[in-house]
Amino acid sequence: MQQLKQAAESNVNTPRITSPKALEDYRASLASKYGHDVPTVIICCGTGCRPSNAVEVAELLEKGLAEADFQGKIVPHVKATGCHGFCSRGPIVELEPQGIFYQKVKPKDVPEIIEKTIKGGELIKHLQYKDASKKVFTHTNEIPFYAKQSRLVLKNIGKINPFDIDDAIATGTYGALAKALSSMTPGQIIEEVKTSFIKGRGGAGFPTGIKWESCASQIGNRYIICNADEGDPGAFMDRSLLEGDPHRILEGMAIAAKAIGSNRGYIYVRLEYPLAIQTLTQAIQQAEAMGLLGDNIMGTGFNFKVSLSMGAGAFVCGESSALMSSLEGKVGRPRPKYIRSVEKGFRDSPSNLNNVETYANIPDIILKGGEWYKSIGTKESTGTKVFSLTGNVHNIGLVEVPMGVPLREIIFDIGGGVPKKRAFKAVQTGGPSGGCIPAQHLDIPVSFESLDQVGSIMGSGGMIVMDENICMVEVARYFTHFLVEESCGQCTPCREGLIRMEEILERITHGEGREEDPDTLEEIGKFVTNFSLCGLGTSAANPVLSTIRHFREEYETHIRHKKCPAGVCKPLYSLKIDEEKCVGCGICKKRCPVNAITGDKKKPHVLEIEKCIKCMECHKNCDFAAVIVL
Repeated sequence: MQQLKQAAESNVNTPRITSPKALEDYRASLASKYGHDVPTVIICCGTGCRPSNAVEVAELLEKGLAEADFQGKIVPHVKATGCHGFCSRGPIVELEPQGIFYQKVKPKDVPEIIEKTIKGGELIKHLQYKDASKKVFTHTNEIPFYAKQSRLVLKNIGKINPFDIDDAIATGTYGALAKALSSMTPGQIIEEVKTSFIKGRGGAGFPTGIKWESCASQIGNRYIICNADEGDPGAFMDRSLLEGDPHRILEGMAIAAKAIGSNRGYIYVRLEYPLAIQTLTQAIQQAEAMGLLGDNIMGTGFNFKVSLSMGAGAFVCGESSALMSSLEGKVGRPRPKYIRSVEKGFRDSPSNLNNVETYANIPDIILKGGEWYKSIGTKESTGTKVFSLTGNVHNIGLVEVPMGVPLREIIFDIGGGVPKKRAFKAVQTGGPSGGCIPAQHLDIPVSFESLDQVGSIMGSGGMIVMDENICMVEVARYFTHFLVEESCGQCTPCREGLIRMEEILERITHGEGREEDPDTLEEIGKFVTNFSLCGLGTSAANPVLSTIRHFREEYETHIRHKKCPAGVCKPLYSLKIDEEKCVGCGICKKRCPVNAITGDKKKPHVLEIEKCIKCMECHKNCDFAAVIVL
């Protein structure tokens, strides 16, 4: 896109920052171009919005504004940003400084936006956001999805152009690094992080400050590694951070490097994230050119160089020792943890590995203090957490809330609840190795300790909402199959245990379950959990164990009655149209791919069982609950 290209070119002649004061002086000089009052048209050009022609919308806005006659008034400039978070409403266009929010913008809407809103000050009704109750919201900060969040890590996402380092600097980026390099010792940095009690956001939840302190005490060449190998189905927290605010992650890594005495860093990012790779590549080049990375950073004598390494997409490489093995060019397989990576990790040297979100928290901790950070969240789980909220929920997107917020608030207040007035059934947290939490636990606070108590995990932040039409046995089978495919096969409990569990689940979903199967699954699951080599295996049984724990009656219905109440396991159900509920709207008939539904308009329809392929299109799209599962 031309605007992104211009941003890259504009940074070619930026000055080299030779001192922390020079950085602040340069930041002050950018206020006239990047200040909050500067008229700007912001459009989300993250991965989620690009397939919906977001880049084309941005290009048309740029072209249209350049050609429009503003009669001497200031012409707003167009800013392409990373993900705005509200993914189910993209592409999103925001008009600043008014804070006007437009959703699902198409290329054909651009002339109307320019003429009516930008030039005429008139709102366009069909582009405004309406919630489930049809209430209209004009401004971004009024929309419940945003208003109920606490966006600390995400505060720049959707506000800055990720390809423009000046835009990042104008918001305060690299200020924390300047403070760490000019007025803090490595020990003071570590103490501040320890005081904050931030735990690693990659899933393990180990206190970050203690990890840094341990690594700093080791002898040898120390490495800083960023785990950006986000492999959980439905998770896109790290991807959005890398795409939308790459300099924030680089700043956090550089501060960590100063703390542990490292001059070399690596970001291990999966190859399936091409846009993140582009933003990171350019961000590193720009930061080095300005003296914010590389040699003699800001004239302080501190050196720190960062390189990218692309992973091929193996889920197990999200595990720290497997990641480091892959980073060395070897097969990505975990190793036993009797030697910790802070002692001997990458290249058998002391290595500090944190995930993207952990590093993104560091600048604010350094600027505002560990005590400030600790005041957010709970005693044992401090700060905020970013979640990717997906599944059967109105508002799909990226959510950041303080630790300790109840699940109900995330799913129903921010997420807008379950669509089509269907009942909430469960939410899975923690990705494919996470557990499924039922409705009776909706009021538990989201924290490392509370999720563990109900058989789930925080993980990296995936959150999949499930409604009444989801079969929990099939959910367990699906994620077990995923983990069978992704297991490295190195240790027997994980390799053999998961295969046996998948075989049993396959039998149950095909109507061949046995009375003892739930107990057998629990026995195998506990064995896999207790004796597997790495984190993949020790958490792999969570989907099975949690669904048996909370939905055992569903397993028993599959086994004893050969029925799937949710209508998912095809051999175990059939469909029928209830004549009393059917109003003859014809939607089911129109949706049926095999013409198995017949009937006249405004008269009850009939479903021919012999033709039905159980695709569930009729059931999903019936607004009158007339298509029932038998």
